[in-house]
Amino acid sequence: MDISIAKDEYHYENRVALTPAAVKSLVGSDHNVYIETGAGIGAGFSDEMFRDIGAKIVFSKDEAFMRGKILLKIFPPTVDEYRLLTENQIIFSFLHLAAAHEEGLKILLQKKITAVGLEVIEDKRGNLPVLTPMSELAGQMVVPIASYYLSNVGGGRGILLGGAAGIPPATVVVLGAGTVGLNAVRSALGLGSHVILFDASLDRLRYASDILNKQIVTYLPFRYNLEKVIPIADVVIGAILIHGAETPKLVPTELVQQMKPGSVILDVSVDQGGCVETTRPTNWANPSYTLYDVTHFCVPNMPSNVGRTATYALANAVLSFIRLVADVGPEKAFKENRGLARGVYTFRGNVTNEAVGKRFQIKPVLLSGLLERGAEK
Repeated sequence: MDISIAKDEYHYENRVALTPAAVKSLVGSDHNVYIETGAGIGAGFSDEMFRDIGAKIVFSKDEAFMRGKILLKIFPPTVDEYRLLTENQIIFSFLHLAAAHEEGLKILLQKKITAVGLEVIEDKRGNLPVLTPMSELAGQMVVPIASYYLSNVGGGRGILLGGAAGIPPATVVVLGAGTVGLNAVRSALGLGSHVILFDASLDRLRYASDILNKQIVTYLPFRYNLEKVIPIADVVIGAILIHGAETPKLVPTELVQQMKPGSVILDVSVDQGGCVETTRPTNWANPSYTLYDVTHFCVPNMPSNVGRTATYALANAVLSFIRLVADVGPEKAFKENRGLARGVYTFRGNVTNEAVGKRFQIKPVLLSGLLERGAEK
């Protein structure tokens, strides 16, 4: 099968969908791999490295999109990129359709694109094997970033996360006890911060408290609890993920207005809409803005700043799914791998994801039913 890897043009997106080693394994299985020139530069992979293992270099975005029956990219396509997709193509990307522009969805349906969201692919246990390594990286990155923005140079209150002898530490509030949240909690605790963790699941809170030897304070996200905690926070980290759906606005504007001047909000869930009412997507060129005297950092592709590590982590996670679709075709692949099937947003002109259907008021169609109908033809 023909597989294309597009170069992502989003600000400072340094990741590429596959490493040379992953590409070599596909070429070795008699698949043709086309890669847009310069796609791997941010991760430290030259065109020559891909060419030497059998990939073909293409020199325009139009050709990269046109060449592959399967198209691989990282950041969600722009509307102009959606228009470059060809009829019945298969796209693998972090699509985040539940928080996307409606025009992109319309194009997917009109062109009968099979759209697979890397962020909603599941494994046999219901975990998110492609999103999880990106969340691990973001969770490790977020606390050092918060430390910078709390400093005087970063425009903050001039405080150290861990405090010092005779000086209390900073209060770090983490919203969400998933992969991002727990990695952020560990990092903040490691620096000596006072950490408060919110989650809607008592089981998740109990688990976090147990593995961290009860060194954190835990709360359910009731409005009363949020009103008590958010105003005392030096750092608020948004790490909420509702599987495939838009993130609820857990922190309203009036609570942000009550935060201390020079405090920091880092909304890692901004790619799904964000869990703080005052957040909006930024980028690595201009990563932060100040609103109500609170610094907001809301970069949706945080792992792109460690492009090489992130690319290896991504390729390790996604290669088996790409290989399966390339080897046996999408219909058989979705039947064989139910977790992969749950990553399908659109198929043959139909919305197959419930959250996306709800967001855009389109009745979703079961993918299993569409596959059965295809088998009958």
